[in-house]
Amino acid sequence: MKLCILFPGIGYHCDKPLLYYAGKLARSKGYEVKALKYSGFDTSVKDNEDKMRNAAKLALSQSKAQLADIDLSVYEKIIFIGKSIGTAACLAYREDVRINAECVLLTPLLQTFEMPSDNCTAFHGTADQWADTSALRSVCQQKNVPLCEYDKANHSLETGDVMTDLKYLRDVIEKIERLL
Repeated sequence: MKLCILFPGIGYHCDKPLLYYAGKLARSKGYEVKALKYSGFDTSVKDNEDKMRNAAKLALSQSKAQLADIDLSVYEKIIFIGKSIGTAACLAYREDVRINAECVLLTPLLQTFEMPSDNCTAFHGTADQWADTSALRSVCQQKNVPLCEYDKANHSLETGDVMTDLKYLRDVIEKIERLL
């Protein structure tokens, strides 16, 4: 048995393209997929470290509550796919339950890398308004985390050009397929 857990962002739910297609792909590869849902976030967290830390704690708390009844020991392979604040929550949850899950970090925040980040792959848009590209490159290099970059893409890995956005989405999903 294989398990894929989707950890959403504050405003980026599991029915949005990156997580929707990642979950759909995982199901097609025989994974049981658990899509988490978050609520109650302060929407003014951007550029405020204290609020971001509180949001990450809230995401972790809600993740633990939603996953409390899942026996992770029955799965031969587990992959976590996080988006934004969900990247911090998935790494914190992985550390908390002490399992060796592979992690896909879709548009991670810099604070995500305060947790151990082994066995992770990160995806980042160079116009991401939530994470500085040079700082993210540096931390990924220090932590030995492969970083896939998308030119002029924002925090949703979108540029505003539909064809470019679809090309980027396809590339992300193809790379996730290799990880599955």
